[in-house]
Amino acid sequence: MKICFIMYPWHRIDPKQDSSIRIIHELVSRGHEVAITHPSNLTIRDSVTLSLCKTIKPQSKVSGNIPSFYKSVEFDERMRPLQEFDVIFMRDNPPLDALVLNFLDSIKDDVFILNAVDGLREANNKIYTAAYYDPERELIPATHVSKNIDYLLRIIEESENDKMIMKPLDGYGGSGVIVIEKSAMHNIKSLLDFYINGNKGKSNYVILQEYVEGAEDGDVRVLMLHGEPIGALRRRPLKGDVRSNISVGGSVEKYTLTKQDKILCKKVGEKLVRDGLYYAGLDIINGKLIEVNVLSPGTIKDINKLNNVKLQRKIADYLEKVVAKIHLEKASK
Repeated sequence: MKICFIMYPWHRIDPKQDSSIRIIHELVSRGHEVAITHPSNLTIRDSVTLSLCKTIKPQSKVSGNIPSFYKSVEFDERMRPLQEFDVIFMRDNPPLDALVLNFLDSIKDDVFILNAVDGLREANNKIYTAAYYDPERELIPATHVSKNIDYLLRIIEESENDKMIMKPLDGYGGSGVIVIEKSAMHNIKSLLDFYINGNKGKSNYVILQEYVEGAEDGDVRVLMLHGEPIGALRRRPLKGDVRSNISVGGSVEKYTLTKQDKILCKKVGEKLVRDGLYYAGLDIINGKLIEVNVLSPGTIKDINKLNNVKLQRKIADYLEKVVAKIHLEKASK
């Protein structure tokens, strides 16, 4: 099996924490051919989509220690047609440049792409969650996406709650997430102006979301594979911080999904599979879906440690089954 990861640069990986390196290590350990590339390396020549790829050279013995494996890796760097891979695994950090998906459109019928191009096109920012059809608000807290300051001010004023969450549409890792309160209305217009018009020459969308009770105690991250939860943990924020992301200092705890969590995962999982979003991270607070992460959801290392498991094995098993099925279908034609 040949797999190409379109991801953040190799030198930026923290081997002690990174999720991608754990998936790569498992695949290499099984003898699969693994290459990595970056979106900026994509090109088209003579109607063929290629990328400058770093292919991991075979090792006589693959170290079981991931930091040691990371240090020992050697690459063969060359331009390769993406169509020669069995799997393209998207692991770049959001926001995703839409042009990357245009490059991948040319191979999406020939290569298994995780996640699917059309699914990523729809879900690569937080609008995907905000637009989820949930009229009774059983799964999603009331959410508003806009760049109209007057409209957003009116939403805050009319809210039955004293607090709301505000965040940029394309943020990740907890960047820019803040709690706003009606008692500080005189500051909110300035904040909205900064979030929306802070980039000179370009206005940005922001999200206003109903404050879910319990948010101050953190959230639950659930990793989903083909519509099913394969692992979860609770993330706790630092004292005085609303963000529970590990990247900003949040801590983690073992977590068992509740009945309400499982119902949410089943309903959302069905939609994820329909949209070709086979690997995703759900962020849940008090049984409500806050975000869906479809590009590079992390936490594999922490879930593994808390539960004495190796989720990367489930991911590798899944890819092997998918590719075997595709090869069988092609052979039978």
